[in-house]
This record gives sequence, C-alpha cells and structure tokens, in this order.
Amino acid sequence: MRIADFNAPAADNISKLIEEKGLKQVYVAQKAGYKAQELNDMLNGRRLIKACDVPRLALALNVEINEIYESGKKGE
Repeated sequence: MRIADFNAPAADNISKLIEEKGLKQVYVAQKAGYKAQELNDMLNGRRLIKACDVPRLALALNVEINEIYESGKKGE
C-alpha cells in the first residue's frame, strides 16, 4: 500500500475543509504547527498522517475530529 492509500479519506476531507472555509494551506499548516511543505506532503500522499496529527489539524480548521474522518458529507 502507498501512503496516499493510508491517508485517504482524511487527506481528501482536510483539503475539502480548507477549500470550503476559504483558507490557505500555509495558514492551516502554521496554525497546526507544521511547515507548509509538511502539510502539503500529508495531503498529497508523501507523508503519513499520524493519529497525533489529526487533533492538531482539526483544531487549526476549527472542526470536530470526526469531520476529518467522514467518508462522505450529508446531502452529497
């Protein structure tokens, strides 16, 4: 398995949340305590999203942790 396979659907949902909220990846990365390249690598399957990363990203996005792991949004 590839890293991208392990990161899905979390990486996809994080990307969607960033877009929906009109934020920049750089801003979210800094707020979560990452370098912009680190977050970009997570979202593009070059770096594993670990369990300890999820709460930091949820806090930076101002969402519940469960929203990061949702496989699909309601109403889609």
